[in-house]
Amino acid sequence: MASPTTPVIIIGGGQSGLAAAKAALDAGLRPLILEAGERPVGSWPHYYDSLTLFSPVEYNALSGVPFPGTPDTYPHRDDVVTYLARYAANLDVEIRTRTRVTGVDTDGEGFVVHTDDGQELGAAGVVAASGSFTNPIMPELPGQSGFTGTILHAAQYRHPAPFAGQRVVVVGAGNSAVQIGDELARVTPTTLASRAPVHFVDQRRLGKDIHHWLHTTGLDFLPPAWLAHMFGHTPVIDTGNYREAVESGLLPRRPMFTAFDGDHVVWADGTREHVDAVIFATGYRPDVAYLQQLGALHTDGTPQHVGGMSTTHPGLVYVGLEFQRSFSSNTLRGVHRDAEHVMRPLAAHITKAAAGINPQPAISRTAS
Repeated sequence: MASPTTPVIIIGGGQSGLAAAKAALDAGLRPLILEAGERPVGSWPHYYDSLTLFSPVEYNALSGVPFPGTPDTYPHRDDVVTYLARYAANLDVEIRTRTRVTGVDTDGEGFVVHTDDGQELGAAGVVAASGSFTNPIMPELPGQSGFTGTILHAAQYRHPAPFAGQRVVVVGAGNSAVQIGDELARVTPTTLASRAPVHFVDQRRLGKDIHHWLHTTGLDFLPPAWLAHMFGHTPVIDTGNYREAVESGLLPRRPMFTAFDGDHVVWADGTREHVDAVIFATGYRPDVAYLQQLGALHTDGTPQHVGGMSTTHPGLVYVGLEFQRSFSSNTLRGVHRDAEHVMRPLAAHITKAAAGINPQPAISRTAS
């Protein structure tokens, strides 16, 4: 049974978990972060070596701590790792690293969180903030199991050196696909394969970064449906270099191939081409399998929620889902807004449960 001293357990200690912990503190709750990794910095150390954010310093801060550096410059992956580690160190929150959550059960009005080392931890509420990096989407195409080359996901890619002298295909039309493809194309023959053309958006307009205009116009806060209406799919933010690489033929883009055949891929027009490696930059799904037994997920393993509020279990919320409430939901610049949005009703629910007041039923799946 939940009580005022029972913690809110936050599963994941990356940017989403840290933002959730800060919002929980501000809401008068007692957060406990459980992080599977060695440090509370999320998946950032595992991204590819050259990764540079496409949002400038001034838009990359979590609540309460500015991101260091010149406002109009673009941080590197390692800058983010340093920032998150410092942010975690300055939070007045208990963080248990090397603690992987394996399941969640209900216990009266609260929850029991199970970990891989056998712990059973009581929780007044649960925040699923475990991200998606460890759950990459890998398509299955005809002949894929018999492909004699290398197949990997962008999550496994680090730098172009291992691919020098090889024929590479990068699958995808988003930022990661284009960035990795461009980097590879400068050292080895590389093709970008996608179901739809790449939609480029200029990184700077009228002397300002696009994030300035997204923020000042309010587009950054609009529901995801607006993004689909405007662009059709996630745009690639570009200084002009990526568009030039594609249009010049340095990184040619072709419609998605239809099958593998030995050491070849079969293109949509029926032609076959020898390929040494295929890198799928095809996105991720939320890594929330620990909620499966609880009954909080759809059959495809994705959360049942509205704006981060569980539609199956009062007291369960999500932070850091892609497009959870807006284009910026799972970004450094936007995740704190979603954390604050879900934490206020979570705090109210916990207060009522502790006072013996029947909690509200799960949110209707048709709620807006």
